[in-house]
Amino acid sequence: MMEGDSEPVAKKTENSEPSSASSPCDTQWYLSQIKGSLEDENVDADTISSIDFNEDGEFLAAGDKGGRIVVFKRDVENKQPFGRTDYNVYSTFQSHEPEFDYLKSVEIEEKINDIAWLKRRSPALFLLSTNDKTIKLWKISERTKRAEGFNLREEDSGKIKHQRLESLRIPALKNVDGVVEASARRVYANAHAYHINSIAVNADQETFLSADDLRINIWHTESKNLCWNVIDIKPENMEDLAEVITYSRFHPTENSVFAFSSSKGVIRLCDMRRSTHHEQHAKLFADTEEAGTRNFFSEIIASIAHFTFSYNGHLMAARDYMHVKLWDLRMETKPVEVFQVHEYLKAKLCTLYENDCIFDKFDCTFSHDDKAILTGSYGSLFRVFDIASKKDVTYEASKDVTKVKAVLKSKKIITGSDRLSAQKRKKDEIATDSLDYSRKVLHASWHPKENVLALCSTNNLFMFEDAHQP
Repeated sequence: MMEGDSEPVAKKTENSEPSSASSPCDTQWYLSQIKGSLEDENVDADTISSIDFNEDGEFLAAGDKGGRIVVFKRDVENKQPFGRTDYNVYSTFQSHEPEFDYLKSVEIEEKINDIAWLKRRSPALFLLSTNDKTIKLWKISERTKRAEGFNLREEDSGKIKHQRLESLRIPALKNVDGVVEASARRVYANAHAYHINSIAVNADQETFLSADDLRINIWHTESKNLCWNVIDIKPENMEDLAEVITYSRFHPTENSVFAFSSSKGVIRLCDMRRSTHHEQHAKLFADTEEAGTRNFFSEIIASIAHFTFSYNGHLMAARDYMHVKLWDLRMETKPVEVFQVHEYLKAKLCTLYENDCIFDKFDCTFSHDDKAILTGSYGSLFRVFDIASKKDVTYEASKDVTKVKAVLKSKKIITGSDRLSAQKRKKDEIATDSLDYSRKVLHASWHPKENVLALCSTNNLFMFEDAHQP
């Protein structure tokens, strides 16, 4: 997967000045690590399909299409140049295996669709992972002691005969080098008839939800055989099916509030104290499109692939194919702001439809201070949007590097009449015709407390940090 750490050494220049960035778009980012192979050939099973920081950002989990999960731990002792701290492999385990549903005669992929951390309450770590059908609760713990001196075993592990026992020995614990073990504590299965697209842990840390194309279930972490169906949009006649559920999330502070998005481009906010029926939602967030602007692709690109709540619980960012829409939960009429991610691709929707890229699902995430939104695009590009100033900046997560640059340079997209030949283009300019649609930043996560970014492009995990972060 991405256990190999391919990274050059970063050097701090003497004339570096502390940043006085007034806007998140003014932050000076630098590439701190690249995980995964730098070769162009990519094994499909190694493609990263989900990433997530835990609640304090000390651990980062990444799942891939091969059903594996790699947990990285931040190395706070090994300080690097620029004040950098590395994320090193802490544990690697096989979360899901390929299966076959003999009743429906379909294969169940091992691909990790989503990962959700539970807050740490003991030395052990707990996280949920899911493929299309099965959710698992994993315990990741470090064993530093081993019991020795058993009465019934000799040094060669042979059994001792009772006649040879002359005294009772109490086994003693001996310190050993730390061994990290991952064990599946519970398996939540057989509750979804359709593909699971998301899982989310409640603020109470005791319950979580799982969403598939037509239903949403709520589970208690201690009960693997019982769940509560809170949303069911399956029509009596499947020919009447008008939309599917694309994503679901709990509110970060309100235990009874959750939201789910649909392929129609709407988000329904539900309060379980009031009702769980989707037609009796508490709030409906929908940005209606003018009739004159609709075309063959309108419904496809309007589908919401991902959304997330701000840490303070007041805002919500939703990512469809072309935009990031910022909503205030107190105002349903229209989004507070609509950020254009790659408007220049509107002229290429036919090409994107033919190569199936139009169905790609991009993540979006808030910064730790709720001042910015991060999302990805094609050509290994990613965008940072400043909520207050409405400014935006584009960067490239490129593995074609020989050394870590001190500061990332923003990229400029050249379109239409601005398009220049490759010889005349500047180094920081990228033409839309040269975008590689196979290199896409689908998944991104922002450290919950600091300016540290984790982004995925195919089988590579990129780590970026604020060059002047204390």
